[in-house]
Amino acid sequence: MAMLGDLIAAAKRSAGAFHAWLAECDPALADRVAGAATDLDVTPASYARIAVADFTRFASEEDWATLTSSMRDAPDPGTVCLLAMVHWRLTAKGCAAHSHSHPEHEGAAHG
Repeated sequence: MAMLGDLIAAAKRSAGAFHAWLAECDPALADRVAGAATDLDVTPASYARIAVADFTRFASEEDWATLTSSMRDAPDPGTVCLLAMVHWRLTAKGCAAHSHSHPEHEGAAHG
C-alpha cells in the first residue's frame, strides 16, 4: 500500500496531465479550474500543484480525515487525492486573495 506522501508526490507529478483528463471526465470542473487558474495568472497544471501544496499546508484535520477516508477504498487513490485537493482549493474559505468561493474574489494580486 502506498504511503500518503507518495500519493501526494504522485499528485504533484501528474498535475500537468490533470487538466486534459479532467476536461474529458468532468468538463464543468475543468472549466472551474481553468477560471481559477486564469484568476491567479497560472496554468491549470500550476493551479493543481498549488491546490496540492495549499491542502498539505492549510487543510484542517477534518479535511484530512475526509480525504483519507475517501482514498481508503478507492480503486485509484492518487486520482481521488488530487481531485479532492483541487476541489478543496476551489471551495476553500479564507481571504479574498485565496478563495474562489468568496464573493469578493476578483483576481486579487498574490504575494
